[in-house]
Amino acid sequence: MPEAILQSSAPRIVGARDYADLVDWGYQSDAVAGQSHSSGRLLHKGPDNRPEVGLWVCTPGTWKLSIPRDELCHFLSGVAIYRRDNGEVIEVGADTLVLFPAGWTGECEVVETLRNTYMLV
Repeated sequence: MPEAILQSSAPRIVGARDYADLVDWGYQSDAVAGQSHSSGRLLHKGPDNRPEVGLWVCTPGTWKLSIPRDELCHFLSGVAIYRRDNGEVIEVGADTLVLFPAGWTGECEVVETLRNTYMLV
């Protein structure tokens, strides 16, 4: 059974692909199309929120995106298309690992509900 052990010297979520004890994080701001809704579970936040590590789930929709710090994402399921302002297209799906560098700007289109683990540094 998936579980979270958040108060530990090594916080962890066992069964992250199916973990269901998520917190409502609300709708994505700067919507372009649809109303993507986010939920997740914070695993760790260091001093000044660096690093921040967690599990994120988001429903379909499109919104403008600006990434303030380097963000490493390991997508566990779902499909999305990230379109950078310079025209670059990054498609993600299950078992995709992406590093979005600080300052990355563009749009995110979630096609099928996404689930990923992330680390902001």
